[in-house]
Amino acid sequence: MMMPTDALRTPDERFSLLPGFPYPANYLDDLEGFESLRMAYIDEGERAAETTVLCLHGEPTWSYLYRKMIPEFTAAGCRVVAPDLFGFGRSDKPLEEAVYTFDFHRDSLIRLIERLDLSNILLVCQDWGGILGLTLPMDMPERFTRLLVMNTALGVGEPLSTGLVKWQGFAARAPEIPVAGMIATDALAAVNILDALAYDAPFPDNRYKAGVRRFPQMVPVSPEMDGVALGLRARQYWSGEWQGESFMAIGMRDGVLGEAPMEHLRGIIKGCPEPLRVHDAGHFVQEYGADIAIRALEHFGVRAAGHAP
Repeated sequence: MMMPTDALRTPDERFSLLPGFPYPANYLDDLEGFESLRMAYIDEGERAAETTVLCLHGEPTWSYLYRKMIPEFTAAGCRVVAPDLFGFGRSDKPLEEAVYTFDFHRDSLIRLIERLDLSNILLVCQDWGGILGLTLPMDMPERFTRLLVMNTALGVGEPLSTGLVKWQGFAARAPEIPVAGMIATDALAAVNILDALAYDAPFPDNRYKAGVRRFPQMVPVSPEMDGVALGLRARQYWSGEWQGESFMAIGMRDGVLGEAPMEHLRGIIKGCPEPLRVHDAGHFVQEYGADIAIRALEHFGVRAAGHAP
């Protein structure tokens, strides 16, 4: 695993206007094997809560994507931990694209979970949050008890969709990927101008976007790619060994990881029930996430203290 020799840190003032995201950043600069980098994460709710909700974002977003779901989770008495992957959000951003590998990011998440000693985890994931996150429980199964999965996939060395191929082609050719513009176009009326500013905030200029450029090309869609062996192991785990509860929500307007890839994934996850289909949502389904969070908590029987299950 290649470690960065140089990284950028987005100035704090870039995040000064976040009225819809009143959550202070916590930082770790001592993750084992990542001591040269600082990872940002939010940590809301009671630390001693019975359930910890681990929210993992994807490309090119950050934990801001979960702003509509976090209040529902904390209102139900859960602790919510939402990290920013290296290269995104308020975390440090290595300059060298070669640093951005499957193992680099997966290992950083494992170190975070161990460092915070998270347990009874409800894994909430979408996009790369799932491509990476769905490979975590198999190596620490005692920590994970529930899954809420949205518009993602397991990378097992096979093509996922024609939409992904088109997105990869665009990302490879574009001189700069317009982060706020692509999210606003996908989520339509669910985002406003302040949301657009928040999604652009981590990236003062194109130098900060090494991760944004690299992630589309990292999806394990051919057998020789980094992450395929982990994806194959994860497929076996979810189909045969997973003992927890699951809930799936699908953004039906997603042309990249929409209904067909998600139905394929549902067939892999043992015991995964009929999905919640969110017809207005595209790829960034968390923009319609308040109702998804409520429905998932109801399915899991998780309630705030004093409320009957």
